[in-house]
Amino acid sequence: MSQDYRYFASARRRCYALLFDHRTRSGRRMETFWIVISMLSVLSLFIESSASDLFPNSPKILLQLGLMEVVFTAVFTVEYLLRLISSPRKTRYPLSFFGIVDLCTVLPMYIIWLMPSLTLSANLMVLIRLLRVLRVLRVLKLLRYMSDAGLLWRSLMRARRKLGIFFGFVAIILCLFGGLMFAVEGGNDGFSSLGTSVYWAVVTLTTVGYGDITPHTALGRMLASVLILLGYSIIAVPTGILTAYMSQELEKGRAARSCQICLHSRHEIDAKFCAHCGAVLEADTSQPVEK
Repeated sequence: MSQDYRYFASARRRCYALLFDHRTRSGRRMETFWIVISMLSVLSLFIESSASDLFPNSPKILLQLGLMEVVFTAVFTVEYLLRLISSPRKTRYPLSFFGIVDLCTVLPMYIIWLMPSLTLSANLMVLIRLLRVLRVLRVLKLLRYMSDAGLLWRSLMRARRKLGIFFGFVAIILCLFGGLMFAVEGGNDGFSSLGTSVYWAVVTLTTVGYGDITPHTALGRMLASVLILLGYSIIAVPTGILTAYMSQELEKGRAARSCQICLHSRHEIDAKFCAHCGAVLEADTSQPVEK
């Protein structure tokens, strides 16, 4: 029994190294495999959505794409189960962001298989669109293999408080101008409710300007002009906040890489040789992050 347990534990460690640790050669090969599979699955989904236009003389193309979807679902199901088994903490991976994404990417096919009566309902098109959206989530699986995505995520987490304050301030401005425009226009010219007026304020503040709802009074146009100029003034604020934190993360990564020979620091994260003396830099020995 103990021998079987040791064999199972060894298999779990090898599986963990293949799926979560991308610093080894086998891990990088497995990473490339999952990137290719994810891209092919998303590509087949887009082809399926317009197969009748792309292949008008191939009536079996939908069947072939359906078989490909079955294969992709089987592959991603095996991946999800292996990640679930090899994860050291049983509740961490299933409840993580990528764990939920992995589960959502395999659910559509099983929903159709387990509940075929749903395909006979009047809301069939809505169901099909919803399932396609879940399958498109496979493109998010690529984020797991993008090292720079971690930099962006850490920057967002550090800036979340300032960004939250900024968007709260923007929400106050939108509600204020939406209410003023509703009162000024008197419910005419499309400003039939406070919700519609706030929608107009969102479109105007972001300088999109669809033109479906426009003020016709002099005071309303004045308010619209102020809101447009205000949008140009504050639209770059979140970009500046995020850029500042990303710069700090990059500097932190450079400071962590130092040469053991000349002690020169501030190397790039992916640098292999010292920029000062040319010595070989030690590889990054940080522990792999469970994704």
